[in-house]
Amino acid sequence: MVKRRPKAGDAAAGGRSEDEWLGAGKSFTYGIQHVLTMYGGIIAPPLIIGGAAGVSPSEIGLLVASCLFIGGLATILQSFGLPFFGSRLPLVQGTSFAGVATMTAIVADGGLPAVFGAVIASALLGLLVTPVFSRLVKYFPPVVTGTVITVIGLSLMPVAARWAMGNDTRAVDFGSVANIGLAALTLVIVLVLSKVPVPAVSRLSILLSIVVGTVLAAALGEADFSAVGEGPIFAVPTPFAFGPPTFGVAAIASMFIVILVTLTETTADILAVGEIVDTPVGKRRIGDGLRADMASSALAPVFNGFAQSAFAQNVGLVAITGIKSRFVVTAGGVVLLVLGMLPVLGRVVAAIPYPVLGGAGLVLFGTVAASGIKTLSKVDYNGNMNLVIVAASVGLGMVPIAAPDFYHHFPAWVGTIFHSGISAAALTAVLLNLFFNHLKAGKADANPSVFAAATRVIDYSDLKALSRLKNGDRIVDGKIVDADGNPVPVRDADGRPVPYRIGSEPDGH
Repeated sequence: MVKRRPKAGDAAAGGRSEDEWLGAGKSFTYGIQHVLTMYGGIIAPPLIIGGAAGVSPSEIGLLVASCLFIGGLATILQSFGLPFFGSRLPLVQGTSFAGVATMTAIVADGGLPAVFGAVIASALLGLLVTPVFSRLVKYFPPVVTGTVITVIGLSLMPVAARWAMGNDTRAVDFGSVANIGLAALTLVIVLVLSKVPVPAVSRLSILLSIVVGTVLAAALGEADFSAVGEGPIFAVPTPFAFGPPTFGVAAIASMFIVILVTLTETTADILAVGEIVDTPVGKRRIGDGLRADMASSALAPVFNGFAQSAFAQNVGLVAITGIKSRFVVTAGGVVLLVLGMLPVLGRVVAAIPYPVLGGAGLVLFGTVAASGIKTLSKVDYNGNMNLVIVAASVGLGMVPIAAPDFYHHFPAWVGTIFHSGISAAALTAVLLNLFFNHLKAGKADANPSVFAAATRVIDYSDLKALSRLKNGDRIVDGKIVDADGNPVPVRDADGRPVPYRIGSEPDGH
């Protein structure tokens, strides 16, 4: 009997679906689609960090090319794999958004060498904890990761606003109607393209809007590409082009917090893509994937790159297309590697007008925040302190965004850690989650605080209809309690507490 050749989406003959080989042509075609899906996300971090460092456009071009180059290496390592390194799943790697705000804070004090040193040291620490991370991941539940991801998106909004205004605060046209108008036009293009009923167009709406916005800006004389031709067309990124790394304890500590969040995100992505391709994912495979993540992050600064992580949007692309082959992603990694050896491409990206990037960035960064909010929507807030964990963490995370000089009079190490809203939010969320959800002291469950009680209230007017009661609610000593024994507050139509006891009516009625 002649066996049918496996088609795209089928499991590899006699093996796992992610090991299916589709041929060079299809692999590179689908691989380019992965590159286009994540291209806008991978070029944004070097633009933000390079702009904060005050480097020249040509140097920003070098940072962009370096991030593409190391992203290609990281993707190949993760998808193709080596012994003990790589999940061997269709996971695309690239520069992590999680550390952008933290690295921006570090670069303000020590420049790019301090950022590179912090990334190297924190990634090596992350590599050391990967064998036991499966035991640590319980301390990063959705209430923690959702909070951090939300703050990541919100903390990047000032960057998008500054880009929309022109980025250079000393320029005479900073904040001009022309700049903001160009940003608004780019934003409109993003929204219109997102509405187009063609999946390939809607998924690439941000990238296409940047292209269209740049073309319009060039037609209006607002784009300058004169420096694109200055420098080599093809070159391998020079190791430590910005000088040898420097290592500061505070910078490493703040970056290590981000690394722990990155490990959590990558673990979630490995599990998610494992479900999509319908393949077993055990501790060994997760460990191999996390080691690839940390190894590529530690190597990235050598080639002027930053911390790496799995790109969630590409996990979604695997689900949408049904193309499960990891070799497709490996081919995409080869494409990224080649693009990273074309510094001319980086100079083209660096020449894109900042207002165009600002218009697209509002949606791009907003999507990050929306992802965090989506994660938080899955958190259980009934009868616990999760609400106050989110409230306090988001509040402290937004302090340096609302008041950048808040820690100005504190020691330098305090400012380095807490000047980043992401580090502040992550540290607060982890500690509060430990305190409220893991430290079992006293009888807090029997007497929840006002924050826990505020998450669920029954109106007295609804009692007779029983419309607000839930499965497991019962009466204890004449009062309503939930399935865990926590009292459920009862209030009247005006929101006032009612000293209600079953078997008697308030006010003697």
